[in-house]
Amino acid sequence: MRIWTFDTTLRDGTQGEAISFSVDDKIQIAHKLDELGIDYIEGGWPMSNPKDKEFFERAKEIKLKHARLCAFGATRFARNPVEQDANVLALLEAETPAVSIFGKTWDLHVTRVLGITLEENLTIISDTVRFLKDHGREVIYDAEHFFDGYKANREYALKTLAAAKDAGADVLVLCDTNGGTLTARLSEIVADVRGRFEGTIGIHVHNDCDLAAANTIAAVESGATHVQGTINGYGERCGNANLASVIAILEAKMGHTTIGPGKLANLTSVAHYIAELANLPLPSNQAFVGRSAFAHKGGVHVSAVMKEPTSYEHMSPEAVGNHQRVLLSDLSGRGNIVYKLQQHGLGDRLDDQARRELLDRIKQMEYEGYELEAAEGTFELLVREALQPGMQFFEVISFEVGTRMIGNRESTTNATVILRVNESIHSEIATGSGPIHALDVCLRQCLAAVYPAITNVRLTDYKVRVLDSRIGTAAKVRVLVEWSDHRRSWATIGVSDNVIEASWQALVSALRLELMRLADKDESIEKAIENYCWGA
Repeated sequence: MRIWTFDTTLRDGTQGEAISFSVDDKIQIAHKLDELGIDYIEGGWPMSNPKDKEFFERAKEIKLKHARLCAFGATRFARNPVEQDANVLALLEAETPAVSIFGKTWDLHVTRVLGITLEENLTIISDTVRFLKDHGREVIYDAEHFFDGYKANREYALKTLAAAKDAGADVLVLCDTNGGTLTARLSEIVADVRGRFEGTIGIHVHNDCDLAAANTIAAVESGATHVQGTINGYGERCGNANLASVIAILEAKMGHTTIGPGKLANLTSVAHYIAELANLPLPSNQAFVGRSAFAHKGGVHVSAVMKEPTSYEHMSPEAVGNHQRVLLSDLSGRGNIVYKLQQHGLGDRLDDQARRELLDRIKQMEYEGYELEAAEGTFELLVREALQPGMQFFEVISFEVGTRMIGNRESTTNATVILRVNESIHSEIATGSGPIHALDVCLRQCLAAVYPAITNVRLTDYKVRVLDSRIGTAAKVRVLVEWSDHRRSWATIGVSDNVIEASWQALVSALRLELMRLADKDESIEKAIENYCWGA
């Protein structure tokens, strides 16, 4: 069955906390949603703010290939004739082929919020819908608080739908605006509406009970053929129905047509793209599109998916543009190691004993506080050291660092590093902007004479996490450092009760890894690591 998709990321999604798209962001997102195959894109409320007004002005030049752009607004004010209502006129000025308007359904809102009679509200709904239809617009009518209104006064709630339908509304959308309706009751109500009205019935639910996706699917099962939501579930309070999940379920699980199976594989990339523009991390455990959605950590699970992926995966991750990942940690079994090696043709490079030793080392490091899921560079170093145990570029003999500040003057930090490189002793003293920078400068100076390419590696991010806050400043810390060599990025990790030592571990691991990469151009290892880096 054909189910129409209506995305409100650019309107309802922007009401979510910490979300603020620029006009350029909104235009880029509109193009991305159009490419995905969304049927309707609600761009905003042109009367509500200058940003949305500018968006609709610029949107007149947008050439969408599939989607219909939609402007959002309210029914006319009670005191205004519809042809003089500024909000309604702004919808026409937006010049979108479709408009969505919301009207009051709950008698509580009509009498106590608007302060008008129930009959006056019905007239307002009819006037607004008819006026927009007379001006050639497709009208999507959002029955605000429909489920609360239905439960409070079923007869009146249905009358509001009839007022919109009789005036020419193309779609009647049932809104669970407060997000408090449970699934079974929602299904009953949608079924009742479906039995009373011809044409397209839509569903718009919020996630205040963590049921938005489930309620949307239940509404479809009860007869709705128009679904509304936002990518990644953005929206006010707890958000809206996550349209990415809804689309995946309707297409892959229920056999309905939304964006079409050919475009379903773009779902993950679009979700990540919009998350980047929203400047919000996409939750790793987000269904279908999160990076943990098809990740396996327990050894038993990995052993099973190596033999048969469906044993622990409900669908093919590639169908939604995601992919299977295997995580390495203290929960890992030998299957995790075998999987990562065999995945890229490295299975015969380590015998059983070497695999067991590698696994034991990973588990011990995790026990000590390392987190290799987040430090793909450290994991790569472990793999390379296991595959090439004789490759040793330098040995740390000692390091020393000190910071001095006199009065209110700026502090100065000096570091000394002594290394053994190719049987020769190299030592350097350097001043830096803090202890880590000073140590970094020293270490590079020691290595650069022998390995000049090491100067290309640079630090890009630095994070410290306290592992046991109960013991205060004596607590063990985990330092995660991100690096780049202008070709790729990776992270290394160090753990100690001394933050300087933990940082030094991460620093040494990063440079040792880069030297191994430069010396060994084994493409099979490169591919294995690239895969892990994406997932880690």
